[in-house]
Amino acid sequence: MNPVILTLSICICGGIGSVLRYLADGVIRTRWMSVFPIATFSINITAGLATGVVAAMYAAQTLSAPVHLLLATGLLGGFSTFSTAINEMVSLSRQKKIAAASGYAAATMVVPVVAVALGYLLVA
Repeated sequence: MNPVILTLSICICGGIGSVLRYLADGVIRTRWMSVFPIATFSINITAGLATGVVAAMYAAQTLSAPVHLLLATGLLGGFSTFSTAINEMVSLSRQKKIAAASGYAAATMVVPVVAVALGYLLVA
């Protein structure tokens, strides 16, 4: 694939992923209100699981390199929310909810990585 077309396609997929994240965030926040940032956490777990599936499919050569980039870097990169998670950790800390901030930080570092491994194992 032409590098310029691939780059533009990754940008478009990233935008689509961001819109999907925005929509998912709205739905989750409407249904489950919590001190814990459940929307961002759920989105990151979903993105991790999907990234593992995409990685396994690429490793098994069922996805081409360009499609892998479109999905993993573009769509799922736009969908995942690490920067939002960091801002939520800071917000919880400023509200003196140190236990919630610490738990969220630890869970955000561990659970999505476990989800990637699980997604990979589901396909591999």
